[in-house]
Amino acid sequence: MKRIILSGGGTGGHIYPAVAVAEALKRKYGEDVELLFVGAEGKMEMEKVPALGYRIEGLPVAGLQRKFSFANFALPFKVAASIRRAKKIIRDFDADIVVGFGGYASAPVLWAAQRLGIPTIIQEQNSYAGLTNKLLSKRAKRICVSYDKMERFFPAERIVMTGNPLRGRFSAEGGNRSEALAYYGFNDTMPVVLVVGGSLGTRTLNEMMKAWILTLNGEAPVQVIWQTGKFYEREMQEFLAAHPTKNIWQGAFIDRMDYAYAAANVVLSRSGACTVSELCLVAKPTIFVPSPNVSEDHQTKNAMALVEKGAAEIVRDSEAVERGMREAVALAKDEERLARLAANIAKLAIADSADRVVSEIAAEMAKTTKD
Repeated sequence: MKRIILSGGGTGGHIYPAVAVAEALKRKYGEDVELLFVGAEGKMEMEKVPALGYRIEGLPVAGLQRKFSFANFALPFKVAASIRRAKKIIRDFDADIVVGFGGYASAPVLWAAQRLGIPTIIQEQNSYAGLTNKLLSKRAKRICVSYDKMERFFPAERIVMTGNPLRGRFSAEGGNRSEALAYYGFNDTMPVVLVVGGSLGTRTLNEMMKAWILTLNGEAPVQVIWQTGKFYEREMQEFLAAHPTKNIWQGAFIDRMDYAYAAANVVLSRSGACTVSELCLVAKPTIFVPSPNVSEDHQTKNAMALVEKGAAEIVRDSEAVERGMREAVALAKDEERLARLAANIAKLAIADSADRVVSEIAAEMAKTTKD
């Protein structure tokens, strides 16, 4: 029986790659593998992971508050307690290997495993590695990455290009476009722009849509799928009701992302690691609006990694309300730019990322046979 700990969380960008790898491990080993997730108490993984049928343990770890907070004074004690707890979890579970996906809990779990002599693997989702992963990489057996030039942060001889593991099936072929257009009540005579801001939504992209709609005379020049996010749902519903505009579909969530991608000619989106990987797989011309409210400004760095290869375009968050939709509409009507962007972003797709990570896990476990 193989026993593997997967640690990560705090956001979907850390949780879902771990779940994708868990699913790939189950496909490879079936009943011959036991998996344990380790997350941070009170964070979303403690709810999401059990709902998907996996066991999870929580640590009392928390992140450093960027603004002054008395909570920061308790942080060293929480980290120390988390490392002690992580060591006990690893020993009790009798782990063969520990895989870290980032987030609050990942650091103490990998640190503890490395001190116990348990092999560790890091899966770095972003193009700019955080301080924690840079420190942990010194003792990690493998660092699985999704971008070129990561030797800036990690030992080159231990870097493996795997891409970001994704749940579900995304591909350039995608869903049936005729069905997708019908699903949103659209037709094939006008291009479609997909505006997507994540499950909670994005204030900038919603304000961008409001500003753009106010320049129209009740009819958009393109068809738009506008995902508002749950947090902004009521406010944006009330706005659109007060300013009814043809050719706009609005919803808090997108239940059928395969249809959304199939319908879209252009995507306007944030540039979190998983979103970038999805867009590479579906090969969609994209304008990124990176969030400025993330550590190390990693969304801008993710976007620029594609922009520098001619695989995407970028509009800064501070300019998006004024320029975002204007740029998207212009791109949607420029066949030459659309074709070039689609071709270039498709070159960056890695369809079997989860299986690649599993291959690295299997290779490391094969080197360490237990007594």
